[in-house]
Amino acid sequence: MRIGKQTYSSAEVLRRLGNLSQIGGTRHYTLSEGRAKGVDAIDVDTGAGLCFTVVPDRGLDISAATYKGTNLVFRTANGEVHPSFYEPQGGGWLRTFFGGLLTTCGLTYLGSPGKDGDEDLGAHGRASTTPASRVGDLSRWQGDEYLIEITGVMEDAFVFGDKMRLTRTITTRVGARSLTIHDVVQNFGYRPSPLTILYHVNPGFPLLDAASRVIVSALETTPYDEVSAQGMSRMLQCSAPVPGWHEQNFLHRVGSDADGKAYAAMINPDLAGGLGLSISFDAHVLPYLSHWKMVGEGDYVVALEPCNVPCENRGSLRKKNLLPFLAPGETREIRVEIGVLEGEQEIEQFEARLRASTGRSQP
Repeated sequence: MRIGKQTYSSAEVLRRLGNLSQIGGTRHYTLSEGRAKGVDAIDVDTGAGLCFTVVPDRGLDISAATYKGTNLVFRTANGEVHPSFYEPQGGGWLRTFFGGLLTTCGLTYLGSPGKDGDEDLGAHGRASTTPASRVGDLSRWQGDEYLIEITGVMEDAFVFGDKMRLTRTITTRVGARSLTIHDVVQNFGYRPSPLTILYHVNPGFPLLDAASRVIVSALETTPYDEVSAQGMSRMLQCSAPVPGWHEQNFLHRVGSDADGKAYAAMINPDLAGGLGLSISFDAHVLPYLSHWKMVGEGDYVVALEPCNVPCENRGSLRKKNLLPFLAPGETREIRVEIGVLEGEQEIEQFEARLRASTGRSQP
């Protein structure tokens, strides 16, 4: 295990500790105020500057995230709302959306509210407001490294309808500046079920500011609407908050490197000598990245969202023949890694990997 500039064996570390929390680990607690009352949370501290909060009652999504005390993410006015307040109709999802490092959208629909046949679908699905069961903190020594591992199961099912199970494992280690989300989605029903999933990663101030920029391993980019089309030339550039800003949305079809990885990041060269939040993901499973640019006052966020389908209502995807299905008993395995880039050298190395996945420079 590396701590600072020194490398230690597990035995050498344990001789120096009264409690593992001196160098990192997890802390479990329950929120007690307002609409968050009763929500279980797990703080993770890697001991290397990266801290984040996993919320089992919110689909094992991740709300707060900081690096060396600097906030990395946008957090909405809602906070970690208890799932009992979820409103499935129309845009009610926005009343429980906490933003954060990760909000999962899906599992059988996402995107804007609308109809799919006779079914009225709200925004972005139920994944993030489904409490996890069989939650386990399996953190442990693994040789000379201390592995931090949190796991749980979410089921999105209804009688006579789709039955989908998401088994999520979040891993990092003491000394690390990144985390991995490993999801296994299974259709445990007896008929084919749609599978739509989007990983809503939400960089915010001060990582997001006027000097910030986005990089994506995009092979092709299309705007979702006319307003977004007008912003294509500056879609990767950020700005200070803009009064009256109308959100813009872009769909990137991503390229991959020799390992099948696609890449994206938010980078602020003026923060802490250069700071970035990076994402890498399996391009064969998540061939798109939806890019939400919302630089308004108060609602100030630029989200980077790896996804398996364009961010559209299920009815629209079905009409375009873009709606994927899982057969009964079939599973889909997905990995997404989120990390911190610190300093010009790390940012340049990440950009080089990104360029290799597309064969061209970023604009």
